Amino acid sequence: MAALDLDRVRAWFPALWSGPGAGEARFDGPGGSLVPSRVADAVADAMTAGMCQRGSLTPLQRRTEETVGAARAALGDLLGTDPRGVVVGRSMTALTFEMARTLAQGWGPGDEIVVTRLDHDSNIRPWVLAAQRAGATVRWLDFDPVTAELDDVRGVLSERTRLVAVTAASNLFGTRPDVAAISAAAHEVGALVYVDAVHLAAHALVDRAALGADLVACSPYKFFGPHLGAVAADPALLETLQPDKLLPSTDAVPERFELGTLPYELLAGVTASVEALADLLEQPTHEGGELPRRERLAASMTALEEHEDALLSRLLEGLDALPGVRVHGSPARRTPTVLLSVEGHDPVAVQEHLVGHGVLAPAGSFYALEASRHAGLGDTGGVRVGLSPYSTAEEVERLLTGLATLTSSQE
Repeated sequence: MAALDLDRVRAWFPALWSGPGAGEARFDGPGGSLVPSRVADAVADAMTAGMCQRGSLTPLQRRTEETVGAARAALGDLLGTDPRGVVVGRSMTALTFEMARTLAQGWGPGDEIVVTRLDHDSNIRPWVLAAQRAGATVRWLDFDPVTAELDDVRGVLSERTRLVAVTAASNLFGTRPDVAAISAAAHEVGALVYVDAVHLAAHALVDRAALGADLVACSPYKFFGPHLGAVAADPALLETLQPDKLLPSTDAVPERFELGTLPYELLAGVTASVEALADLLEQPTHEGGELPRRERLAASMTALEEHEDALLSRLLEGLDALPGVRVHGSPARRTPTVLLSVEGHDPVAVQEHLVGHGVLAPAGSFYALEASRHAGLGDTGGVRVGLSPYSTAEEVERLLTGLATLTSSQE
């Protein structure tokens, strides 16, 4: 398997070598990745091109229409799904609230909704609130506070289950649940499955069908892109749903779910961000030219996983050797995301100490409030270390050194 050319990849990101944060070891990727120049250029080019409302009459109308279509196609390739079922919006949170309100139109007393305590609150609260308004029952799927592995979903399913909302990867502990098995169990009782792939999409190839997801959500700003959200489903499923919308707005799918005018310039950035992911690994062309984007994404994400897994192994090994440092959760399958605490130190104090060593690793519970509380960390959480495509072995060592100076001061 070919390896990432890390120098080549890091050269894409101006924030690594210019500006106020230049030279910092950035472990804050789970909150939003750095942005390559090509993505910013795509946004700027779209904004200055004089784009207007979509249509087919003028060149600018056609360019706008093509920009929207290109973004849906890119997200379809990224998520392994039909681009005709890709809905874009202000954020994953906003779209999930919209989907929850829409799906809840068919819920009532006696119906049950399953959410997990492992999830980001954006894949919990919209469903809880929608269920409460419909008079439906919310059932909780817990996780082991030590391993951060989800319990068996069958314990909370019944013939009354209408929807299961589950994360493809925990943004707090990195846990990657067996979503395919959860989906299969949910489908056996006739429930829909809504998968939050926001955290996973930045680290591994997503395949909606393989996950068994009826709807899958992501956020492009986690993988080099602008601040937007997307939800993808089979177009046939979307055709059965009737969201609230303005009377003159189209009833076509997926546009009926998209309120107001789309941010066309940001959609241009989405396409560029997916292309950047596909280009992480330099790949030879074949006789017909460049490989299909989905194939390039598969190769690039495989190389990325290899790169991040190697750094993660060293990180976990180094943390285990530091007295007073505790890693929360030990899932068997995970993204390169680690939540830690240092005995005798508030997480924010640890974050501030690391900043003095040129390391950015933020503290908090990162909207995974139920997960943090269930793990015994309250609302405070811990220090989150997230590896990214641009992370280096030297940066991991810098982090470990910074923590070592903190723990050695306690001896």
